[in-house]
Amino acid sequence: MTREIISTSNAPAAIGPYSQAVKAAGNFLFMSGSIPLRPDGTQVDGDVAAQTEQVLANMDAILTEAGLEWSNIVKTTIFLSSMDHFATVNELYGKKFPENPPARSTVAVLKLPRGVDVEIEAIAVY
Repeated sequence: MTREIISTSNAPAAIGPYSQAVKAAGNFLFMSGSIPLRPDGTQVDGDVAAQTEQVLANMDAILTEAGLEWSNIVKTTIFLSSMDHFATVNELYGKKFPENPPARSTVAVLKLPRGVDVEIEAIAVY
């Protein structure tokens, strides 16, 4: 199996033992969960809308670095600190997929890294 690490300075660097994304088997890109950190590593502490916008911007930067677009994403998982945030995140997320959205799971979790309200991970194909 071939494996290539995808990394960009236009999204926050990994804050643990993981990569921003990994291209595997030549056709798949596995994007790590993105939380609302700016590329310089500072955290967006605003409401869930502001946090979601930063997460989507981070994902966009990684997709661009990998030579992909939002339409290449086939599966996402959204983690929320509360299902009360679902409608807001869903509205912003939906703008990235005006047609043929990917498969998706959305779950509320007890806690997310750094106390944020949203994290999104994705799988894309070339």
